[in-house]
Amino acid sequence: MLAFELANRFRKARTQQRFISFISMSSTVGIGLGCFVLIVLLSVMNGFERELTGRILSVVPHGELFSVDQRGIDNLDAQLYRFRQDERIKQVTPYTKLTGMLQFKGTLKAISITGLPIEATTNVFENSVSNEDWQALQTMPDGLLIGEGIAEKLGLIKGDVVQALIPQRTSDLTFKAPSTISLTVVGVLSVGGELDNQLGVMHLTKATEALKLASDAQGIQFTFNNPFEANALMREIGYSFPQAVYMSDWTRTQGHLYNDIQLVRVVVYIALTLVIAVACFNIVSSLVMAVREKQAAIAILKTMGATDGLIRKAFVYQGLINGVVGVSTGVALALLVAPNLSDIVRFIEHLLGIEVLSGDIYFIDFLPSELYVQDVVLTAVVALLLSVAATLYPAHKAAKIAPSSALH
Repeated sequence: MLAFELANRFRKARTQQRFISFISMSSTVGIGLGCFVLIVLLSVMNGFERELTGRILSVVPHGELFSVDQRGIDNLDAQLYRFRQDERIKQVTPYTKLTGMLQFKGTLKAISITGLPIEATTNVFENSVSNEDWQALQTMPDGLLIGEGIAEKLGLIKGDVVQALIPQRTSDLTFKAPSTISLTVVGVLSVGGELDNQLGVMHLTKATEALKLASDAQGIQFTFNNPFEANALMREIGYSFPQAVYMSDWTRTQGHLYNDIQLVRVVVYIALTLVIAVACFNIVSSLVMAVREKQAAIAILKTMGATDGLIRKAFVYQGLINGVVGVSTGVALALLVAPNLSDIVRFIEHLLGIEVLSGDIYFIDFLPSELYVQDVVLTAVVALLLSVAATLYPAHKAAKIAPSSALH
């Protein structure tokens, strides 16, 4: 194609064009760097979202209904059967929650213990609890799984007997001595972040007895096929439930993590798209200077019969080449780095003796990465469109050069 051949010839550097070539190269580097960083950071956000779904939402129920009084859930079996017929619900589990203090050798630690039907449940915490510990819990009616942070705080190991102090409700709101139950530590939960400092799991029957409930469970936990529909589904379920219950979903307790990820994703995309746009301004600068430098050549081409459209295409192609080279380089580097980012960061941590993410603060202690094809395509398309947009003004100016004035 003639326009493409002209664009290639215009890009060839000569001594008097060194400065133009430098600006052109800087635009290519800027576009490539922007694409590379944007794809890598989007992969990190995808990784955090994957870990949130796989770790936190595998331990925290997507939704909960729990009784407002000491009766517990009426007609529990009938309600469980009804919910299990709903195709939107993946799993329903009765539960009773104890909130109190865990005591061991004179040391106290606040804890929230969830009673579940352990004997009839597979290892729902498979990413956080070993099968050995889960099986040990199944065989011990007074067994207790505790968060890793609690175990470290109290110095607990498997086989230790602890006391759970559970506050007692009274109808007249007077103080009453807490009830005490003895539990045996059979294993450790390792979810990550603050959950490790407050979670505990025990048998449903023992938890229900401790609260002296009239029914078999205080509430029902829900796991949905699509956890991001939890808020709407819990409202629908709660409002139609035949008794007075409180309702909650994971967006109330852990939703800030997901919202933070989405906010950072949007900010990163906007900021780095602007970086790519700034790099594309260098294309404008280099092409404007190239048009001034090539006025005589453009005029000669026009006298030989070149149309305005041909000249315009030649300069559009010249700028687009910079964009294509930059985008291709940035995308290629991102495709190499993003899938291996976790290993690269671990190597840097080991080499420098630093810790990028602390497991005591965050729900993971490594930098996750998940590369999505749509992120790569979207980034490349946006960068190429910005590159094309940057060529329009210089190409228009080149097409409007009059041979009579340029050759004067």
